[in-house]
Amino acid sequence: MRSLRKKHILSRAVLTFVALIILLPVVLTVLYSFFSPEEIKAFMETRGNYDASAWMEIKLAPRVFSLSQYYNILIEDVSVLRLLLNSAMYTGAILLGQALVIPAMAYALSRFKFPGRDAIFFVVIMLMLLPFQVTMVPNVLTLRALGLLNTAWAVILPTCFAPFYIFLVRQFMVGLPKEIIEAAEVDGAGTFRCFLHVALPVCRPILGAAIALSFADCWNMVEQPLTYLAEQTQLMPLSVMFNQLTENSTGVEFAGAALYIVPALLVYLYFQKDILSGIQLTELK
Repeated sequence: MRSLRKKHILSRAVLTFVALIILLPVVLTVLYSFFSPEEIKAFMETRGNYDASAWMEIKLAPRVFSLSQYYNILIEDVSVLRLLLNSAMYTGAILLGQALVIPAMAYALSRFKFPGRDAIFFVVIMLMLLPFQVTMVPNVLTLRALGLLNTAWAVILPTCFAPFYIFLVRQFMVGLPKEIIEAAEVDGAGTFRCFLHVALPVCRPILGAAIALSFADCWNMVEQPLTYLAEQTQLMPLSVMFNQLTENSTGVEFAGAALYIVPALLVYLYFQKDILSGIQLTELK
């Protein structure tokens, strides 16, 4: 009993230490966002000047606590805020489109038998396995033919069809007991009502996990905007333009990074239980 308790304490200590190391960049980012822009500029100018055999300096407290970085971003120079709003616009539109497409398609592939169902599911799996670089050229040609290239729709529409999340939700729906749907049909519910009022509420864990994971994908996407918006830099999200903020320090990069982290952190905290239960595809009890 004592040996098990010691192992438990040791494992928790190791995991805590690893978690602290992983969270250190996030903590430092938030901390540095309260430095004055002048202090941050001076600190960023020292990059690349360190002795390879020495530890890099880490500032643990500002000389003067300041909200100047946030003031510059939110009020004085709104260029970073505009990029952040672009990220929010793309993410919201893509999640809305996926909410209309993915659950319905997953329900159809798991519930109904029709000619070509297995072929469609095979195509979904193949598209899930293909990297973006393979489908990039056909997407560009299609978007150009439709006149959507270099518009916001070029980023939104292709991403609404997400094969991985269709596969994920479909695999969960396959395990739904048929008795639940049949009971609803006996009570007079049609196909749409069974989908809306029976299947979706039961699938809440996997849907929450899909939303959280898809939010992270959309919030951090880089390749799609670089490919589809090459001539429209004003439509770029912050995930693409953030490197330009750090090439020549403006003193607000850490506040921008802190604001960029907050939405993803809030989404993860809200859907944390759904992620843990949904990804494991737990059986219904």
